[in-house]
Amino acid sequence: NKLKVAAYARVSTDSDDQLISLKAQREHYENYIKSNPEWEFAGLYYDEGISGTRKERRPELLRMIEDCKKDRIDFIITKSISRFARNTVDCLELVRMLIDIGVYIYFEKENLNTGDMESELMLSILSGFAAEESASISQNTKWSIQKRFQNGSYVISTPPYGYANINGEMVIILEEAEIVKRIFEEYLSGKGSSTIAKGLNKDKIPARRGNHWSTGTVIDMLRNEKYIGDVLLQKTYTDSNFNRLMNTGEKDQYYYKDNHEPIVSREVFDKAQGLLDESAKNKCKGMKRSVYLNRYALSGKILCGECGRNFRRKTNYSVGRSYIAWSCIGHIEDKESCSMLFLRDGEIKATFATMMNKLAFSHKLILEPLFKTVSQIDEESDLERIDAIDKRMEQLMEERNTLITLMAKGFLEPALFNQEHNLLDSEIKNLTGEKTSLLNNSTSGALRANEIKDLIDYVSADDFNGDYTEELFEEFVEQIIVNSREELTFKMKSGLSLKEKVVR
Repeated sequence: NKLKVAAYARVSTDSDDQLISLKAQREHYENYIKSNPEWEFAGLYYDEGISGTRKERRPELLRMIEDCKKDRIDFIITKSISRFARNTVDCLELVRMLIDIGVYIYFEKENLNTGDMESELMLSILSGFAAEESASISQNTKWSIQKRFQNGSYVISTPPYGYANINGEMVIILEEAEIVKRIFEEYLSGKGSSTIAKGLNKDKIPARRGNHWSTGTVIDMLRNEKYIGDVLLQKTYTDSNFNRLMNTGEKDQYYYKDNHEPIVSREVFDKAQGLLDESAKNKCKGMKRSVYLNRYALSGKILCGECGRNFRRKTNYSVGRSYIAWSCIGHIEDKESCSMLFLRDGEIKATFATMMNKLAFSHKLILEPLFKTVSQIDEESDLERIDAIDKRMEQLMEERNTLITLMAKGFLEPALFNQEHNLLDSEIKNLTGEKTSLLNNSTSGALRANEIKDLIDYVSADDFNGDYTEELFEEFVEQIIVNSREELTFKMKSGLSLKEKVVR
C-alpha cells in the first residue's frame, strides 16, 4: 500500500507577498509528493493570515490532525518546526499524539523525521528555538506598534460599530452612526443598557458581530471615546506567553484628541459618562431593586449538595424561643433519602458576609487576575474566523445553486445530486453552528467580565462595610450549594465558586 502523505504550510500574514509564497509552497509540495511512486498525495493543509503561536487559532492544522485520526494521513511534510508550531508545549503535544496513532512528521529545514527519533530531546531543543524566534519577532512587532502609538501613525484595523477603515482612515458608516446616536439618546432619556439592547434586537437591527445585542456591548459603546473623535491606544497588551490582557497600568497608553470625525458631541458623551458613573456607584452601594423574583433573597437559591433539592424557609421552635432556618425539602419529605440538616438563617448570612470581606481583603489577588483572564477575548482572531466562515458560506451557497441548476437541466443523476447536496448542507450546518458558538462565547465572556468588574468595584469601594443585605446578595450570588452543615459553596454570577466554612 502507498503511504498517504500530506503537507502543511503556513504564512503569518495575509499580505500579497506572503500569499504568493503560499502559492509557491502549494505547488512545491504537490509536485514533491506526487513525484514519489511510493507516496499517495493526501492533500495540502494551510493556514493564512493567522498567528502561529497557538494551535487553537489555526483551523487547517486542527483539521489535518482530525484527518490523521480518521486514518486519511500516514505521513506529514512541513517546511520547519517554526512553521508547524512556535510553542514548545504545543509542538511536543502534537508530535506525541501523532506518534501514538502512527503518524510521523518530516521537518525539511531541520532534516528531522519524528519516526526515526530515539528521544524527544532534539525536537524539544529545536522547538524551543522556534519559540524564541517567535518571541523575538513578536518583540519587534510590539516595538514597531509602540512607535506608531507614540507618533500617532497607528491605524485602527478593526474600527468600532459606526466606522469603517478606508485607506487607513476611520470613516463614518451613516446607517450604523444613526444606531450609535440612538443608543446615546435612549440612555440619556433614562433607558437602561439592557432595555436598549432588547429594543435593538426587537427591531432586528444587525450588530457588528452577528445579530445579537447585549448589555455589555451597549455599555462598551457608551464608554468608547472613539465616538467623539478621540482614540485611546493600547487598551490591551500581549504578555510573554502570547495572552492578551487588559491594560490596567502595566503599559503606557496614548490618547489623541480629534483623531477622526465624531459621531456624537462631547457634551452628549460627557453626560453619558456621568450617568454610567452614577449607575456604577448606586450598584456598588447595593441600591434596592424595584422587583424581586422571590419574597426573600435566599428563596430558591439554596441547593442541597446531597440530594439536589432546594432549601425551604421555615420557623423552628426551641425552648421558649423561635428562629428562622432553612431546611432541605428532600430531608423534610424523607429523612432516610437525605440526611442534610437545617441551617439557621443568621448562619448563612454571616457566612456570606465573611466571604465578601475575604474578597475585599484579597480582591487584587483573586478578582483582578480573573478579570484580566476573562477579558482576554481575542476579538480580532474571532472576527477573522467569522469572516472566513461567511466567505465559505457564500461559496457553498453558490455551489448549491449551481448543483440545483445542473439537476434541473438533467445533467446530474438524482443519486449523485442527493449525495453532493447532502455534503453541502452538512458543511453549511457545521459552519452555522461554529459561527453561532463564536458569537455566543464572545457575548457571554463580555457579560461575565462586566459582572467581575462590578464585584471588584463593590469590594474595593471606600464605603464597603461587608455587612449582609438582601440587595447585595441578589446582586452577586447565583446559588448556594450546601455541602454540609459545616461548609457552603457560593456560586457567584461572575462565574466564581467560593467555598466557605459556616460561621456560627
